[in-house]
Formats: sequence, C-alpha cells, structure tokens
Amino acid sequence: MTARLLATLLFVVCLGLPAQGLGQSDLKPGPTATIASVVDGDTVVLKTPVLGASQIRLVGIQAPKRTLGRKNFPTWPLAAAAKSLLEALANGKPLTLSFGGANKDRHGRLLAHLHRPDGTWIQGEMLKRGMARVYSFPDNRTAVADMLALEQAARKAKRGIWGLRYYAIRGADPVKELSRLAGGFQLIEGRVTDAVRIKGQVYLNFGQDWRSDFTITLKAKVARQFAKAGVDPLNLKGRMVRVRGWLKKNNGPMIEASHPEQIEVIGQ
Repeated sequence: MTARLLATLLFVVCLGLPAQGLGQSDLKPGPTATIASVVDGDTVVLKTPVLGASQIRLVGIQAPKRTLGRKNFPTWPLAAAAKSLLEALANGKPLTLSFGGANKDRHGRLLAHLHRPDGTWIQGEMLKRGMARVYSFPDNRTAVADMLALEQAARKAKRGIWGLRYYAIRGADPVKELSRLAGGFQLIEGRVTDAVRIKGQVYLNFGQDWRSDFTITLKAKVARQFAKAGVDPLNLKGRMVRVRGWLKKNNGPMIEASHPEQIEVIGQ
C-alpha cells in the first residue's frame, strides 16, 4: 500500500467510514465493450450496445466539461485535452467493464469503470494525469479511496487541471469569492467552527455568521445514512476538512453533502 493511499484511507477512517469494500479490487467485473467515439473526458459511445445502453459514463470521475450544445454553458479549460487523452486510452481497444454500485444513470448511460486488456484502469489514468477530479455519488462509492489518492498525487505535482486556477481548491473564506463561484463544482477546505443538528438536518458552519458564511448541509435522511455508516458529522467541529460538490447559494455559499466520501478530514 502506498503512503498516499494509506493517508487517504486514514482520512476516511477519521470520518468513521469502514475502509473495507471501497477498493478497486472490490469492483464486480462485467462484459467487454469497444468504444466507437468519445464525447468528452468522461463519456464514451459504444460500437455495440451493452446491457441495453449505447453510452458509458465513466463513474467516479469528472473531466473538464464541453459545451455540447448547452446554452450559457462555457467549455471548461482543458476539456479538449481530456477528451484527447481518453481517446488515446480507450479507442479501438476491447475494454472490460466493472461495477461498484448503480449501473445506469437517469440518462440510461452505463455507470462503469473501464480496464484495458493490459489491466490499465482508465479512471485511474485520467486522475493520475490530472485530467479529471473525483466525483462520487451515494449509490456508487466503491474505489473512491483509491481515486482520491490518485487525485491527490496529481494535484501535488500540478499535473493537468491542477496547474490552473480554475480548478484550484478554494478556502472557505473569503465568502465573497465563493459566492461568485456558485453554480460550479468546487473543492473547498477550511475549519468547521460549529456543527449543529436542527430538526434532523445537520449544518457544518465555517464562520461566525451562519446566515452568510460557507456551510455544508446534510438533510435529515442523509444524516441518518451517515449514522448507519458509523459517521457522526457533529464530531467534525473544530476539524480542518475538504468538501467537494456543486456550490449553491442559500443565504451564504453552501454545498449539500449526500455521502461521507464527499468530506475529507485534512487536519486537526
């Protein structure tokens, strides 16, 4: 086990999340498929439909997004480079699909991990080369610890997206800067100054004024799911944490957490 992976697992353990069952080795192998084309750095089109789907969304990662005809949606920096890398890694090769949770999204795309015949893990390569960020969901959490370790190494080396301010980790303060970033996917870190539960919902506050400062929220149902996993988010008071997710404005800037892997403990 590498030092980086061990450090990431320790972050997870600090949250109380059981470390077992999260590794790449726990993915369940599925059928093979051949890629016809690449949409962007995390989505591919299949030559022949597999399990009733014609596209695969590479689960667990988020590559720089292309506009793809969406109004008022600018292409993110390095989107073309991420697409080119995925083409080089995946095109024309028989790939083995594997699954660690829900196998389809609401668009009917397969949610799969991809491995080349030589064993290369496509998601891992995209993260290792700094062409994607970890992007997990409550119904697809297998291998997240492995992916976080690869992301961390790429970020430390400033590879790919990690050399650009656009993708930089933001501090929980100043709030005005965070507010300008609302609507985007962000990684934010800071110290939890207070952790409270109100009518079942949990609020992790990062400042003295909850009405304007950055906050992580957990809906009551999600808080109960954290508890079932042995995680008490109230224990994060006073800790330095990093959270990832879509930044919204609700009084102040806010990220809604839906599963423990969104939050990393990074210090006392």
